Amino acid sequence: MSEGAERPLRADARRNREKILKAAVRMFAAEGLDTHLERIAKEAGVGSATLYRNFPTREALVEAVYRNEVAQLCDAAPELLATKPPFEALRAWTRLFLDYVTTKYGMIDALRAIAATGNSPYGHSREMIRAALSILMDACVTAGTIRADITAADLGAALEGIALTSASPEQRQQAERLLDLTLDGLTVVRPEVER
Repeated sequence: MSEGAERPLRADARRNREKILKAAVRMFAAEGLDTHLERIAKEAGVGSATLYRNFPTREALVEAVYRNEVAQLCDAAPELLATKPPFEALRAWTRLFLDYVTTKYGMIDALRAIAATGNSPYGHSREMIRAALSILMDACVTAGTIRADITAADLGAALEGIALTSASPEQRQQAERLLDLTLDGLTVVRPEVER
């Protein structure tokens, strides 16, 4: 194995890492970023040593949670297309995007602190998200359900703006209505057939 290359995790180690990440998202959402790491380990059903072996610092855990959330959001695009018609897949993905942004904004101060150290937790996340959105939009255009003159950058900017309104449950309902309005504005208008 070349120097600097990471060894793949054993199946049990990978499961433990995933349990820690899921527990961290829940605990950060419920209690904030100051949640004791030992409580996250307990919530995940692993020992503190396992948590620290995977994430030696709080910053490492926050960064890993963020990167994992981005990966799950992006991976959802082809999974949704495999099980739903393109426009319904796009609609479902926009709801997942709201969930992702809610998680991201819950960690924003920690992510900024990490970025201030010179380690950007964001990496290529915007490009990855835009690529996932492009996959969904291309499928919709091919199916003839949305206009072809809207880019993923355009819709991405609209989604980001809408997501800013989804901090509380009441605001979430409004954000979902705004998503529906935006998506309805993308649909192809079919001319009336003369009788």
